[in-house]
This record gives sequence, C-alpha cells and structure tokens, in this order.
Amino acid sequence: MFGTCADFLNCRHKTRLHIGQLVKDTSAKLKQASETDHRIEVSASKKITDAKLAKDFQAVLKEFQKAQRLAAERETSYSPFVPQSVLPSSSTDSEIDVSSDKGQEQRALLVESRRQEVVLLDNEISFNEAIIEERDQGIQEVQQQIGEVNEIFKDLAVLVHEQGTMIDDIGSNIENSHAATAQGRTQLAKAAKTQRSNSSLTCLLMVIFGIVLLIVIIVLAA
Repeated sequence: MFGTCADFLNCRHKTRLHIGQLVKDTSAKLKQASETDHRIEVSASKKITDAKLAKDFQAVLKEFQKAQRLAAERETSYSPFVPQSVLPSSSTDSEIDVSSDKGQEQRALLVESRRQEVVLLDNEISFNEAIIEERDQGIQEVQQQIGEVNEIFKDLAVLVHEQGTMIDDIGSNIENSHAATAQGRTQLAKAAKTQRSNSSLTCLLMVIFGIVLLIVIIVLAA
C-alpha cells in the first residue's frame, strides 16, 4: 500500500533504477564469463552454456527496449486533468435564506462543503503537479536508460557474435575429431585385414615349401 503520491512516485523511480542496474550487472557478468572462456582452458560445455545465456539475455534485452520506448511514449503523452467532481460548487449564498435558523444551518453546511471542495481541489492540484514533475523526471531517466541499454545491446551483440564464432570452432573441432576417429577406425580395419591376408600367405608359402622339401627328400632317397 502507498501512503502518499510521493511514495508511489518514489517507488517508480527506485524500480526504474533497480531494473537498469540489473541490466548493467548481468551484462558485465556475461562479458566477464566470455573473457574467462577465451583466456582460460574451460570445457566446451561451459563455453556453450555461457554463449546460450548471452543469447537469451540479448532476446530479453530486446523486449526490454520495446517496453522502454512504450514507457517513453506514454510518459510524453500523459496530461493530468482536474475531475469535475472536485471543482467548486456553483451554489451561492443568495439561494439560502439566512434569516431563519434553517437558513443559517444550510449556510454552515455550504461553507463546510466548499471548504472540503477546496481541500480536494488543492490535493488534486498537488497530485497533478507531482505527476508532472515526476513525468518530466521519468522522461529524462527513460531517455538516459534507453541510451545506456542501446550501448549495452551493441556490446552484447558483439559478444554473442564472438561466442558464436567460438562455438562454431568448437563444433568444427568436434566434427574433425569424429572424422579423424572414423578414419582411424577404417585404417585399423584395413591394417587388420592386411595382417590377416599376410598371415594366410605366409602359411601357404610354408605349406608349399614343406611339400617341395618332401619331394626333394623322396627323390634323393630313391
């Protein structure tokens, strides 16, 4: 619950600043994580996770930019007004007969009613003045925040591009590794097949040599 108009305006101001600070802090942490990924040997899964976080934050930031522009448009177009219900009454003293007790009572009620109307009008004017002041301040803050977020968005776009290139390199290395592994398996299979063929040829030569040797022995013995 808000006690006064000032409480409401102060809450809006603090909320706006808090959101802006969250954007800055998140962007800084993502940038730090990216720099760490480039300087230090970390797992491919961490690099991919950091890149996904940066890309997701970029999408959120894009929606936040839309909300900022909408807020700026509404702040600029807002125009406070004084409701007719708080305007002074059109009743005059001439309508009341003050010569009677009832007339004096009516006059007292009229005075009190006008006093309350003036208080309401003063409150409405004070509220509108505070709204106008907050609107002007809000417009300046939103415009400043839009500029800051635009710069952060540009830096984030560069970061996402760099991380995308890094992820592409990781994917290329993984594909090359898979290709090298498959090629190695093929070569091993060929080598094993060749070895089996060589072993079979060796056995065949030994059998032929044994037969020839046996024939020679038989001939010499005869």
